[in-house]
Amino acid sequence: MNRRELVQKLVLIAISDDYENVDQCILPHVAEIGATYGLRIKRPEIVGALAELIGGGLAKAYFLPSTEPLQSMPPLDEIEEYFKTYFYITEKGMDLHLDGDTRLDLDDADKPL
Repeated sequence: MNRRELVQKLVLIAISDDYENVDQCILPHVAEIGATYGLRIKRPEIVGALAELIGGGLAKAYFLPSTEPLQSMPPLDEIEEYFKTYFYITEKGMDLHLDGDTRLDLDDADKPL
């Protein structure tokens, strides 16, 4: 697994059980787990991973409290002052997340990528 795939999987894990905001939850979660792999994962990389996940139909973006998903990745060049943009895994994303062959084994965090 390369770095891009690892970051995507970590982001998918972060959004797999609730609507999550980049700056409130996804960034701290992904950065913490990435550090166990010796990686320093920054916000632009996470935003890029979210865009790829949305493009692949694995995640959707929302402006809460609306329950209607956005049609595409919203611009997130700057930290939101009033956290309104949230992300959630799709059924397709959940299938991938739960697939035993592609599941990220965090017990192997000390092993090289």
